[in-house]
Amino acid sequence: MNYTSKRLDNQEAPQTTERILYFIKTKGPVSTATLAKTLDMTGEAARQQVQKLVAAGLIEGRQEAQAGAGRPRQNWVLTEAGNARFPDTHAQLTIKLIGSVRQLFGEAGLDKLITQREEESRSAYALACSAPDLPTRLQQLAAVRDEEGYMARVEADGDDWLLIEDHCPICAAARTCQGFCRSELQLFQEVVGPNASIVREQHVLTNAMRCIYRISPLPELN
Repeated sequence: MNYTSKRLDNQEAPQTTERILYFIKTKGPVSTATLAKTLDMTGEAARQQVQKLVAAGLIEGRQEAQAGAGRPRQNWVLTEAGNARFPDTHAQLTIKLIGSVRQLFGEAGLDKLITQREEESRSAYALACSAPDLPTRLQQLAAVRDEEGYMARVEADGDDWLLIEDHCPICAAARTCQGFCRSELQLFQEVVGPNASIVREQHVLTNAMRCIYRISPLPELN
């Protein structure tokens, strides 16, 4: 899935730009050394690419304190402009429509709109996430969310699982009306089922780099 399509002003090969931005988006904050190793580049080549992206305003440095003595390590994260290289589906139109619904029908009308979207998603998720076991259902949910543009994946974390979404294609709408996020969390709980709990540990709307949900099996009752 090619999320980044614009070219830098210096006409740098877009494939290199896309690989770096995508890697920082999904794995950041990351160091120059990590970029070089993971993307099979020399250290000098990675530094040059990083400086071009910094000059273009697409990434910026973030200091990470080292354990013990030593200079803080510089990691790289996407700027607002860098994040804008990944699509926020029809952002401005969505914001205007939400504003119009709120003005014409009030919060009650907006709640009905969110409920309608939730019902449509509930039917689609129930059909796509029908495996009898929880791990497979979570993989199915991540696949659906990935198709919807959330860059989603599932990772094991001890006895728990993490649903990680590196991108939010409705971020502008969610910032305008956080009912969308509450609705999604409810749908996720329905997919998870009654034998596990789900909590949102990181949230893009609270300035996290990604949304992360922890799914924990509940102890069986005798």
